[in-house]
Amino acid sequence: MSTMANPLHWRVVLASASPRRRHLLHGLDLPVEITRVDVDETPPERMPVAHVAEHLARKKAEAWTGNLANDQVLITADTTVLLGNLLLNKPVDEADARRMLSLLSGQDHVVVTGVCLRTSGTILSFSDTAVVRFRQLSAEEIAYYVEKHAPLDKAGAYGVQDWIGYTGVERIEGSFYTVMGLPMHRVYAALKALGSPPAP
Repeated sequence: MSTMANPLHWRVVLASASPRRRHLLHGLDLPVEITRVDVDETPPERMPVAHVAEHLARKKAEAWTGNLANDQVLITADTTVLLGNLLLNKPVDEADARRMLSLLSGQDHVVVTGVCLRTSGTILSFSDTAVVRFRQLSAEEIAYYVEKHAPLDKAGAYGVQDWIGYTGVERIEGSFYTVMGLPMHRVYAALKALGSPPAP
């Protein structure tokens, strides 16, 4: 049995209701505790749409009122879907989800995931982008996906790990995990950059 220690020594507190982000973070082989934080996700007026995801991730981290031990790091994230300068957030209902997917059908769009890491002594944030190409989707396919998979909790009304990703995504330029909701290569690099936790 291997006794090799994980190169990271942090305990993670994930402030997210997303089961996808929870699943991804467990892949780092670190202890993960789940918590919640709720903020108004309306972006400031005139903020460039490409900056919204990182802004909201940082806003969530700053709004969390729990206490962090010296070896804990809070991670918050937000994902946005951009079609040109149009920001597609979570759909309000099934009709809105079908509308969003109809807009994305046959188009390239940009997915931005913003991430914030907060320790007891520091806070840092960043964002990562990927370009996703959908093939032309039929109205029947869109209706089936929305009814079967209920993507109302997902930016742009889709999850790349769902049926629509299997059948509709032609290509991705960038990290698949950024589209899924957490750019794991950037998260790992940021945790490494934090160094070892301070002594208790």
